[in-house]
Amino acid sequence: MHEAYTCGMPVPTNLPLTLGALKKSEWTPERVNRSVKDELRENLIARLRSRETIFPGIVGYEDTVVPQIVNAVLSRHHFILLGLRGQAKSRILRALTGLLDPVIPYVAGSELRDNPYKPLSKFSRDLIAEQGDDTPISWLTPEDRYVEKLATPDVTVADLVGDLDPIKAARGGQELSSELTMHYGLLPRANRGLFIINELPDLAGKIQVALFNIMQEGDVQIKGYPVRLPLDVAIAFSANPEDYTARGKIVTPLKDRIGSEIRTHYPESLEEAITITTQEAWASRPNAKIEIPQYIREVVELIAFLAREDKKVDKRSGVSQRLPISTMELVLSNAERRALMHDETLAVPRIGDIYTAMPGITGKIELEYEGEMRGADVIVHDIIRQAVQRSFDKYFANINTQQIEEWFNLGGTVQLNDQQAAAASLKELKQIQGLMDKLEPLGITSKSSPELAVSAAEFLLEGMTAHRRITRSEERSFSAGDKARRNEQAANFHETVREREKERAEWEAKNRTRRGFN
Repeated sequence: MHEAYTCGMPVPTNLPLTLGALKKSEWTPERVNRSVKDELRENLIARLRSRETIFPGIVGYEDTVVPQIVNAVLSRHHFILLGLRGQAKSRILRALTGLLDPVIPYVAGSELRDNPYKPLSKFSRDLIAEQGDDTPISWLTPEDRYVEKLATPDVTVADLVGDLDPIKAARGGQELSSELTMHYGLLPRANRGLFIINELPDLAGKIQVALFNIMQEGDVQIKGYPVRLPLDVAIAFSANPEDYTARGKIVTPLKDRIGSEIRTHYPESLEEAITITTQEAWASRPNAKIEIPQYIREVVELIAFLAREDKKVDKRSGVSQRLPISTMELVLSNAERRALMHDETLAVPRIGDIYTAMPGITGKIELEYEGEMRGADVIVHDIIRQAVQRSFDKYFANINTQQIEEWFNLGGTVQLNDQQAAAASLKELKQIQGLMDKLEPLGITSKSSPELAVSAAEFLLEGMTAHRRITRSEERSFSAGDKARRNEQAANFHETVREREKERAEWEAKNRTRRGFN
């Protein structure tokens, strides 16, 4: 028997197409009659034994969320993922299809995807009674068995469960109470598969009640008629904790029927966050060679981390991991645009490009009252400055920049903007005494390309600006800072460095042990 591969599992290509052929094949009643939850459980056990990754592409949940989901599946539970926006809840739910069989048989034409050995609908029962072993068989893939619904206040019981169809009854000459007049909703059509409801609290209370029977007793009723449909379906939900008070809530009896409540969280370390953004952001541009320095990656991620800690940002809303992903894409686009303007073969993002990515940041944070008073642009500028400062301290904490400061104090200025090619900017930067020698922590040498050298030099100057050793105008012109402040900082330089290192160590320790939503 020839085999293909779906979801990493072998799929026979010469599948039985009639009930008679199915009975003579390896698709025995014992194999086909397994419930969806048993199927998920058995395939998960096989994956655990083979040491395979349970949810490929999900980063940072290996020791927290994934073990809880594994336990829920092994327990055959319906479960809910509870967490703030941008915590990969929907992605995890969609990845559950990887635990389903590559294919399963069903009665061709059946709306309920009936098991050929145990048909539910009158359509399939009548078809099998009429055609016997000649009953046509079709096959479902894992993607066919995934049904997802975004909960909204206008969802009705008919949408989820079904309704009577008078037109269908009239055309078929059937009694209105006949099963053949039923128009099945999403839940019956998810039979023998996964049914996912996103943002569950947005579902009206009376609609949530309609889910009770299917979750506990395993059946549904349509329009008051005693049509018992013992559906075989695994149900999972997602919800944002803010929704419990802001828009709705999960009714208590339904919550009681959900076997496991699993809480998701944001990346707990900078390394995890960088891995996620590297994986998700569109960085491989056609006809463009892009090189992203590590400090740019760190600053982009630090923006999200610092925003989650900022008192002026609403923590109940959260700061989605989509923020650094969108920001990185905009940063790369501005670097690409600059390279195209100057016919450069290499595009290297700079700190200045992060400021041009403001549209990807301001729209993804919700501000508290104090933040609203100051304005989103002001808050985000301040967060970017803090991110640059923290990353700068990692590379240059032990570097003495006094020689560079003196050059600016003597009246030197330098402007870095998109109107200049990298080679021209580098020539201007080389006039600053001691600047290029200080870039060694970033791996910059005399052989480095102008694009990389200018990006590193701008990072150093931006870090000095963040520490207020020099100043920068909105036109990105760097010049000397305030003299009094400069003298004070010079006197307390080493003490400031020690304080920064202490704050950074405390921040990293906090993020390594953080659990929950933030």
